[in-house]
Amino acid sequence: MERVSLTDSEPSEAADGVHLALLAGTESMNVQHFEIEPGAVVEEHSHPHEQTGFICEGEVTFLVDGEAVVCGPGDSYAIPGEQPHAAENRGDETVRGVDIFSPPRENPSWQE
Repeated sequence: MERVSLTDSEPSEAADGVHLALLAGTESMNVQHFEIEPGAVVEEHSHPHEQTGFICEGEVTFLVDGEAVVCGPGDSYAIPGEQPHAAENRGDETVRGVDIFSPPRENPSWQE
């Protein structure tokens, strides 16, 4: 069994105002904590990983297939592998939540 505390994880800044911290994982999945500051944007991207997540605080707007899907505290979501998607924090509160990726994913960097 692996136990990883958020306080022991070193977050990376994948994009301006978007912080990711890898947590526990296995050969087939891993958990990642995220924080998205007000006004921050995760540009459209896709990846082979299936992605499920849960919002703990704040409200994030996902943009998928031209539609805006708003998720707030207590909401979960699932994004199939290879599906293009983006995310924005359009609110005044930092969004905090967790994502689970299968297969496991390393912290990405969208800053280029």
